[in-house]
Amino acid sequence: MKSLALAGVGLVCLGAVAIALLQPAAAQQRFEGEWLIDLDAVRAVPGRVHVTLRYESERGGSSNTSRTIANDQIVGLPEAQARAASGTVVQFQIRRAAGTFQCEGWFRSGKGSGHYTFIGDANFVSQLRRAGYETPNEEQLFRLGMADVGLDVVEELRAQGYERPPIDGLVRVGNHGVTVECIRELARLGYRVGKVDALVRMRDHGVTADYVREFQALGYRDTPAEELVRARDHGVTSEFVREVGNAGYKAVAIETLVRVRDHGVTPDFIRETRNLGYTGLSLENFVRLRDHGVTAEFIKGLQQAGFTNVTADDLVRTRSHGVTTEYIQRLKSRGIRNLTLDEIIRLRSHGIE
Repeated sequence: MKSLALAGVGLVCLGAVAIALLQPAAAQQRFEGEWLIDLDAVRAVPGRVHVTLRYESERGGSSNTSRTIANDQIVGLPEAQARAASGTVVQFQIRRAAGTFQCEGWFRSGKGSGHYTFIGDANFVSQLRRAGYETPNEEQLFRLGMADVGLDVVEELRAQGYERPPIDGLVRVGNHGVTVECIRELARLGYRVGKVDALVRMRDHGVTADYVREFQALGYRDTPAEELVRARDHGVTSEFVREVGNAGYKAVAIETLVRVRDHGVTPDFIRETRNLGYTGLSLENFVRLRDHGVTAEFIKGLQQAGFTNVTADDLVRTRSHGVTTEYIQRLKSRGIRNLTLDEIIRLRSHGIE
């Protein structure tokens, strides 16, 4: 990894100017907390490091943000110094659009921790105002810095036709991992959902661009965002859809897939039941069988006991009345044989053991 050491000329002076521009120094609230950095936590992605920022407010609330960031956000930290096996005291900055985290602490073998003080960026505030936002207060500016929200996100939301969120809405966008790339990818796939809250909801519930792409490849091209969210929440994956298709049920509505998944109807259950002769059942039939505890083993047991042409409705009725293959065997051991399934159900219903 290239050296993280970059010039920080005039940083303290610039920070002082920023504070003066934002509001009088006498009223300036200090935002301080703890930082943790691991240079090797994301080795699979060169040029990225893992950073955690922690903050506890005077009111008792706390924040904890962890994310991978580009090396160039870290200024004034030589890699050799950070990786020294003996350990060393460090001073550096984490620069973000909303301001700078002035950091000091300790590093050893690529891992470090310490404390920071946040200094807001007056130029960022001016640019937000030009974009139509009110001047953020000190805490909002700090929260934007913690969430790593830049003007690129503000501009992308505008370009994609989203309603302009309040400052706190921008913070929520950053905190929930909605990046410019995320917004653009979803837009390319046809999802400009209009409101930031809807975008955040998709992100929170795991409806990523990859998830959308997989469903579109399976033919679900005009599925509303809320339906995809519900499918994701209920464990309907593209793999599940493919397996249900391979078991004989293709182009199934999302709502039906959700119901099938919720009721424990697995592709294996469908295949096993079909292999036992039940080839004409609808997915709703399988849901009913599953709800009443009819398993492939139960069907096999009945068939081995001589009941080979039992309808799906009679399977449910038999199971619902507590007739098991063990019960049928007990009757036979007592010499009660050659009964119809209806007769066995009546015996069971009357408590005959």
